[in-house]
Amino acid sequence: MKTLLKRSTLLLALTTCILGNFSLRASADSTADLILSMKCQGGYNIDIWKKYSSGELLYRSTSSHGDLSLGRGTSKATEGVRVYKFRNNNYQYWVWDGTLDSQQSGTLEVYKDNNILMQQACTKR
Repeated sequence: MKTLLKRSTLLLALTTCILGNFSLRASADSTADLILSMKCQGGYNIDIWKKYSSGELLYRSTSSHGDLSLGRGTSKATEGVRVYKFRNNNYQYWVWDGTLDSQQSGTLEVYKDNNILMQQACTKR
């Protein structure tokens, strides 16, 4: 019985460590700078970070629907508005830093297989 309990505890601890590592692999720490923070409709809070050493862009989204951390983003200025793009398998997450009407606004867009699934208006925090 003790052996079974020890094995179960070890398996649970190992599973927790592995899942925690993969689910938060792109979360930023003291080695990154927060470059954009927005609150979007639908309860989404978006943070874009940039690592000091490599310049890698990191995406962190929290909401009642779940949390998401992604790395290896790209950034491009388009018509005076900067867009940050991140990929997760067939999904793409585009974060627009500003709009043509207001630099304090933005947009979160989610695509699957190049088809738009969601578009939410955002404001900078």
